[in-house]
Amino acid sequence: MVSAEVRALLRSGPRPGAGGPTPPRLAVVQPAATIRRLAGAYRHLVREIGAFGVVGGVCFLIDVGLFQLLYAHLGVGAVTSKFLATAVSMTVAYVGHRYWSFSHRSRPGLRQEYVRFTAINVSTLLLGLGIVAFVRYGLDQESALVLQMANVGSIVLGTLVRYLSYRRWVFPAHPTDEDDVLARVASTPI
Repeated sequence: MVSAEVRALLRSGPRPGAGGPTPPRLAVVQPAATIRRLAGAYRHLVREIGAFGVVGGVCFLIDVGLFQLLYAHLGVGAVTSKFLATAVSMTVAYVGHRYWSFSHRSRPGLRQEYVRFTAINVSTLLLGLGIVAFVRYGLDQESALVLQMANVGSIVLGTLVRYLSYRRWVFPAHPTDEDDVLARVASTPI
């Protein structure tokens, strides 16, 4: 509730150019424009997640298929199989995300982008290796089915970490005028 003093000040306060401070202007909320902007952002996010999902699905099949081939059919060790399967699927993922999923986002430069992409994927690879190693050696499981379940669980967890990390650090959004204004407002001392 606005007090009578504030209303009086706003009605009779100094006018622009009258030599005193002007009262602050309140932002005008335009619901239709806000709803259109939110709907556009939602559609954009759905397309981005859809592309991320398709690339991720292809890479998931590569990862699981290659792990199965290497471990169950060629006799390669479980951790080595996980490493090789993840390395191949990571390379395919980088190309897919750079040129499709996040193609609309800013590109900080191939070298910087690839270093960040690799760092994130190495982190999630270590997470996956840790999970598979724990199940294989810590729980003493040798079954291909049990190890594959651990592999899939590590992929699901790694996918969530990668999506959020790619959006934030590898393929950042283009800065907008609104972002600049918000950054200036946030950095202004009170």
